[in-house]
Amino acid sequence: MFQTLKDAFKSKDLRKKLLLTLLILFIYRIGCWLPIPGLDTSAFKTSVEGSGFLSLLSSVNGGALSNGSILALGVIPYISASIIIQLLTVAIPALERLSRAGEEGRRKITFYTRITALVFALVQAIAIVITFSASGTINEAALSSSIPGWCVSAIIVIVLVSGAMFTLWLGEKITDLQIGNGVSLLVFVGIVCSAGTAIISAFSGVFQGNLDGLWTIIIFAAMLFIIFALIVFVDLAERRIPVNYAKQVKGRKMYGGQSTHIPIKVNSSGVLPIIFATALVAFPQLIMQLVGVSDGNAFYDWWAKWLGTGTALYFVANAILIFMFTYFYAQIVFNPEEVSRTLQQNGGFIPGIRAGRPTTDYLKKISRRITFFGALYLSLLFVIPTVALSLVPRDTIISGSLVNAFTVTGLLIVVSVALEFDKQLNAQLIAKNYRGFLK
Repeated sequence: MFQTLKDAFKSKDLRKKLLLTLLILFIYRIGCWLPIPGLDTSAFKTSVEGSGFLSLLSSVNGGALSNGSILALGVIPYISASIIIQLLTVAIPALERLSRAGEEGRRKITFYTRITALVFALVQAIAIVITFSASGTINEAALSSSIPGWCVSAIIVIVLVSGAMFTLWLGEKITDLQIGNGVSLLVFVGIVCSAGTAIISAFSGVFQGNLDGLWTIIIFAAMLFIIFALIVFVDLAERRIPVNYAKQVKGRKMYGGQSTHIPIKVNSSGVLPIIFATALVAFPQLIMQLVGVSDGNAFYDWWAKWLGTGTALYFVANAILIFMFTYFYAQIVFNPEEVSRTLQQNGGFIPGIRAGRPTTDYLKKISRRITFFGALYLSLLFVIPTVALSLVPRDTIISGSLVNAFTVTGLLIVVSVALEFDKQLNAQLIAKNYRGFLK
């Protein structure tokens, strides 16, 4: 990947695109530290870090949520909207037809996703204001003593919604540069910044004489290296199904006669099943916190005891949901019937398998087997490393900050985005060299 970046900076066009991308990411990081007027940032940070789910969302945004910044919502509304639209595309025939309607259909789906993201941003902003206004986090005096409280709350909602849509606009500008998905890169930068802050605080404790945590850091780094290597290995793993194309004579020319393959990735669904599962399990507790239900309520105490973060049933429920969501998302990513029909229309066939229904059945069998291993991998990846990392002693600030910063979900996102970014840069380099060769 470093060699790819080195080659990219040698090209004038790619160097310009990379510098513009870095400028946009720099603007995004500045927005993650600009505080919202009328918000007590210190009290807001304490409240966010006290909630496990909100703390996880803050780490995705690079601490923007805990900082109470104008970009506190970040890309969270857009990610939620994208997930919902993807699920509805399978359930609603009209959306499914739009997804197959080429560029025009994709533009309409993108428009619907933006509108849904705007609605989610508005709902989340209102929920934040309602929740934290009761705890004194909303500080009307920060703006002016003559401004009523409801006006201050309205200003905060407008700022949060505007920040979320501005973040989406920044992501789309990065995507237009064609060197990676903009929203994914924003999430990547947020996670890396959160991890960097935790690493700096950890080593600052060691440099100040707290040598007791040095072995904790070494053990933790070794565990992270093993998990990181496993993620990279499985993320690149794929089953290649050989495909041959029959020779066809059209006029005086002969076409076809080529051999290729159909790649089916072991982890085709990426990190989405883990996001679905953790969000679904944590959603009831989050809603109870937003409506003011906390310790002392019978149902809240029961949920926190049995299905709260870190409990045994929490891991079991997440593992089951991850397994189910992996199978569900695999059907969206890979459609055996459509692939079989496309092969037959283009004169392609799998060696030893007849075209038509036998090819469809063969692809379904292969897809089910690979999906099983992919679902098992994601379930075990969520449970085993999370339990292992949680066993790291948290009696020091060093280990606690590191464990909270590095999560399996974050590592999966970082690896996936880095590999995709490297692939996009390689494609740009190949296309540029190819054009230069033709000239």
